[in-house]
Amino acid sequence: MLLEKLVISCTDYLNWRKKEESRHERQAERERLFLDNGSKVLEELVASCNGKPTPIRSFSHEELRLATGNFDDRRVLNQIKSYKWYKGSLDDRTISIKKYEKDSIEQEYVVTDIAISAKVSGHKNVLKLVGCCLETQLPTLVYESADGTLADRIYVIKDDGTRNEHQPMAWQSRLKIAREIAHAVAYLHNAFPRPIIHRDIRLGNIWLNQHDVPKLAEFSLCISVPEGETFVEDDVHGSIGFICPSYVATGKVTEKTDVYSFGMMLLVILTAQRPYNRRVTSADDEGDASLVNYVRNHAISQIVDPALMVDGSQSVLIGMEQQLQSVLQLALTCVDDDPEIRPTMIDVTEELRRIERFVS
Repeated sequence: MLLEKLVISCTDYLNWRKKEESRHERQAERERLFLDNGSKVLEELVASCNGKPTPIRSFSHEELRLATGNFDDRRVLNQIKSYKWYKGSLDDRTISIKKYEKDSIEQEYVVTDIAISAKVSGHKNVLKLVGCCLETQLPTLVYESADGTLADRIYVIKDDGTRNEHQPMAWQSRLKIAREIAHAVAYLHNAFPRPIIHRDIRLGNIWLNQHDVPKLAEFSLCISVPEGETFVEDDVHGSIGFICPSYVATGKVTEKTDVYSFGMMLLVILTAQRPYNRRVTSADDEGDASLVNYVRNHAISQIVDPALMVDGSQSVLIGMEQQLQSVLQLALTCVDDDPEIRPTMIDVTEELRRIERFVS
């Protein structure tokens, strides 16, 4: 009996020691990651903010684990290949947490996301960065509360192939969101000595809060144009269907690169169709499956999201149709093959404001 107790005690001790060693190893790894990530984030923050970085809060991995119920899949708001967005609760407020998958993306892009987010978070239509956790292999980003993306509300069929159960978004709400996001992009282009080009403007990167206020997010692909220059050369990055063809052809990133992507976003808001997967095909399209080609060759009544034309008096529908036509023309100008013909984002914002005020 004594021998049996002794064996049990020794086994318990060895198990305890193994757990302690594992705990110390995890702690040491988190400290190493904190120092490695922290040094790079600080360097980028200082560089992007002219030596005066915006202070952001540092969260521990344990804080975020508790805030998300151990990163419970039921808390997932959105996910793509490289990261998941979680809804969490911390200090009696709701937060959104962007957690990158291990080895899913290069560290420099996450660091850029943090630095640019911190720099532009003062704009009311940018998703505000609250802080980050540096103890994970790739930093985990913490933002203000968001309920879902514009893609969740516009596309009839979601990315996972299921049907969207949301009520169709009203036209005036879509128009307001477009105008506010245009203003946010114009802010990126004009508020700093070196214009910031987003390079990934699409519906999935626009978050909506509980009041449907739009918030531009995902700044990992941002690149700044040198002072005194009009473009910067870089490898092609972005999302299929929203990438500017002239950028693909030349490798030159300009403000008009974002204008093209924004124009594609306007077309999607109008039609509820993806830029590379339209609803209707016909012999007139000559095999071109692009949304741009489709809307150029069909009447407004054929291309607009049918959900927009369901309710309303005749006078309201007539006024709305004039707005739809004006937005369509603006969108097509934004996606013109010639970058010189595309308007600036300031001009786009002003035109959307004019259209929004239009009363039949």
